[in-house]
Amino acid sequence: MLSPVVTVGIFQKQPDPQAFSAGQVIFEEGQPGDNMYGILEGQIDILVNGKIVETIQTGEVFGIGVLVGVKNRTYTAIAKVDSKLGFLDEKAFLFAIQETPMFALQVMKSYSERLSRLQHIV
Repeated sequence: MLSPVVTVGIFQKQPDPQAFSAGQVIFEEGQPGDNMYGILEGQIDILVNGKIVETIQTGEVFGIGVLVGVKNRTYTAIAKVDSKLGFLDEKAFLFAIQETPMFALQVMKSYSERLSRLQHIV
C-alpha cells in the first residue's frame, strides 16, 4: 500500500487546497458531492447520525463514495482541528490512478474498510 507521504503528494499536486477550521463542516450526510478529499494536514471526524465513528488524519482519504456511484454522502465530515485538504473530482481521480495505480488500491481499501466499520455501527 501507499504511504501517507505518497498520498499527500498526490493531493498536493491538485490546485487550490482548502483550509477548514476546527469544528467546520466539510460535508453533511445526505448531501450530493463530486469530490473526494485527502488530508494534507490535520484530523477529520467522521459522524453517522450525529455520532463520531472515526477520526482520520494526515495522509488518509475520505468522501470516495460519490466518485464510485454512491449518489449522496453517507456520513458527515467535520474538521477536528484546523486542517488543510486537497480534493479530486472524477477527472483528477482517474488521472491520479493512471499515474499511480497503487493509489486506486489504497482508495478501494480505505473505502471498503470504512464501509465495513460503518455497517457494523449502524
